[in-house]
Amino acid sequence: MAVGKEIRGKIKSVENTKKITKAMEMVAASKMRKAQERMRAARPYSDKIRNITSHLAQANSEYSHPFLVKQDLAKTVGIIVVTTDKGLCGGLNTNALRLMTGKLKELEGQGIKVEAVAFGNKGFGFLNRIGAKVVSHATHLGDAPHLEKLIGPVKVLLDAYQEAKLDAVYLVYTKFINTMKQEPTIEQLLPLSSERMQADAGTHAWDYIYEPEAQVVIDELLVRYVEALIYQSVAENLASEQSARMVAMKSASDNAGNVIGELKLIYNKTRQAAITKELSEIVAGAAAV
Repeated sequence: MAVGKEIRGKIKSVENTKKITKAMEMVAASKMRKAQERMRAARPYSDKIRNITSHLAQANSEYSHPFLVKQDLAKTVGIIVVTTDKGLCGGLNTNALRLMTGKLKELEGQGIKVEAVAFGNKGFGFLNRIGAKVVSHATHLGDAPHLEKLIGPVKVLLDAYQEAKLDAVYLVYTKFINTMKQEPTIEQLLPLSSERMQADAGTHAWDYIYEPEAQVVIDELLVRYVEALIYQSVAENLASEQSARMVAMKSASDNAGNVIGELKLIYNKTRQAAITKELSEIVAGAAAV
């Protein structure tokens, strides 16, 4: 029964793998709920600061912050890539990186250089493999990222844009739709899109009393606005990661169960064939005597 022993070993190995994937599925489900709560908690702040910023942008037309000014002389753009630190989350990172690669090819076809900022090991490793210029990166953000850890790497691109060294800054991340669906997204972060900012502004005019002055208030608010967009994208990506990992691990556990069933069937058939062969030999021996 050497064959039977080998099959039993395979069954035991797959059962151990199934225990691991089941445990990872349960951990991901727990983290997913927390990540979704964190993401939804950040949305009201992002919506409100977008609303106020759009009102201020319409209210004071005499001053234009650099983030609102379109530039096209540097022939260089920045890309912020948000991915995960760990794998085992299906095609989450692959889809986002494929979308980013398409944008890189489009920009290179126009003769535009790219400078990248990476959040997460997967994106950082991919950018290094394709030879992209990575100006800064941040990894091991954990399950509850802090804004302080995000702003440092991104500030390199924000300062470069204010100094007219970049024409635009794009943001690549995975948007959370629901537990079963996550959508890779690429959007323009700078210059700030007037359509996006004015989505909630309405048609009526706004007037404010600024203290100490309009320029200081608008400068500070626009920086906070960009920070909110970046934090929201990271929160969305984390919720998407845990959802994708839970689904992937559930699928792996189900597949392991199917494999175990098939192996047990093969084992039973092999064992039955061996027993039948032994009985046939005994009967043949008895008949010969």
